[in-house]
Amino acid sequence: MNDTALLQVNTYTGCSGTVNAQVSPRGTLELLSQEEVSRLNGVRDSAVYELFRRCALAVLNCEDATDDASEVFARYADFTIEIAHRARGIKLILRNAPACAFVDGEILNGVRDQLFAVLRDIVFMSGEPYAPTRAPVEGQTNSDSLAVRDTQPDSSGTVSNLVFNILRNAGLLRPRMPPRLIVCWGGHSISREEYLYCKAVGYQLGLRGLDICTGCGPGAMKGPMKGATIGHAKQRNREGRYIGITEPGIIAAESPNPIVNNLVILPDIEKRLEAFVRLGHGIIVFPGGVGTLEEILFLLGTLMDTDNANITMPLIFTAGVSSRSYFAEIDAFLVRTLGEQVRRFYRIIEDDPVAVAVAMREGMGAVSANRRATRDAFYYNWLLKIPAEMKRPFGVNHRSMATLQLRHALPAAELAINLRRAFSGIVAGNVKDSGVSMIRDHGPFELNGDPEILQEVDRLLRGFVAQGRMKLGGRAYNPCYRIAGTTG
Repeated sequence: MNDTALLQVNTYTGCSGTVNAQVSPRGTLELLSQEEVSRLNGVRDSAVYELFRRCALAVLNCEDATDDASEVFARYADFTIEIAHRARGIKLILRNAPACAFVDGEILNGVRDQLFAVLRDIVFMSGEPYAPTRAPVEGQTNSDSLAVRDTQPDSSGTVSNLVFNILRNAGLLRPRMPPRLIVCWGGHSISREEYLYCKAVGYQLGLRGLDICTGCGPGAMKGPMKGATIGHAKQRNREGRYIGITEPGIIAAESPNPIVNNLVILPDIEKRLEAFVRLGHGIIVFPGGVGTLEEILFLLGTLMDTDNANITMPLIFTAGVSSRSYFAEIDAFLVRTLGEQVRRFYRIIEDDPVAVAVAMREGMGAVSANRRATRDAFYYNWLLKIPAEMKRPFGVNHRSMATLQLRHALPAAELAINLRRAFSGIVAGNVKDSGVSMIRDHGPFELNGDPEILQEVDRLLRGFVAQGRMKLGGRAYNPCYRIAGTTG
């Protein structure tokens, strides 16, 4: 192979061509009822079929470098997936599937497993136990979300039980396993230097026997997993877990990377965030964009609730030498909006993967002691109280964004809820198919509130745009938001 060809192989990040194939499961979900097959093939419920088709396409589109969901759906508009129901089990019949999911005509085993994880979760969440409580969420389409909206407040723990049931059905809850699952949050659009730093941290975590859970996409979601695989291999750890947690509205823009060996799809972003904090034992945040801020605010708004005063949840913000100023800016934003007390809940470690991993390993001891003292489970943090408004699905549209209360008069925990919703709306406007359509048809979302808070939000968002954190590959970004009283 000449140097030019080698360079092309090493820099290839796209998906070219399509494949027709039949795919059988590998020991999981080999049997479906006739009713389930009918539902997922679109015979009884076309909305469920379209949701299944889109999520399956996102998994198969595993090497694509775009984060434009509408572009992916348009490019593979003729992709179809059908369940063939046979006496000895099922097969998936794929037509016009992205070729990058195949090697010499055979589907990658990791992609196969993820494809059947999609089938498992859609079958489970579209089933009768949850159908009576499902209603459309304003601003979302059927292809965006399974959107389980509760008609009553969550006093009975309905949402937490639903999240538990989905995770249990996916086989992610493992009793008698000591705390060792580290959730890693960060951006999908990051620099090469930031990616290598994430990978270095993951490597150090892997050496210390810690498992990784991310949003399962590229960038800071892939780096820690890739590093941890090397650390686990050097320690001959063959039981390493690389858990990816996603939801239908984001999966096409952040296609699961094939390292993920446990994929689970939650109905919407709020339940996805709850799954992270119920399942994980510690959280590391790397540089990212608005999605990362949404995750930070969800967790901090939860930890600031006085009912969680006795909960131990190690939280570390970390960045490499190329991004030293990033968390200083995030810290300043959090203090100026939520108050000085917010600093009690996180620690910032700069450019030191070993220190991050050591702190997390020590944190696992503290989590273990806390769970034993409070008699909480290691595998699911039942005692963490997530405010009801954090759990309630936020229907993103122009009206809901414009009427968000971003005011200092609110309690800090309530302001954190509304700030999270604001950033959630911007994520939708950036990459979710329905949000992109709203912006195209009606223009940017508008944010209103106290001038001081709006100035902080504007300063942070403009910084993200300047740093290329809104779109992959440094592509031009047209803001999907505007601050009230400004011209852009």
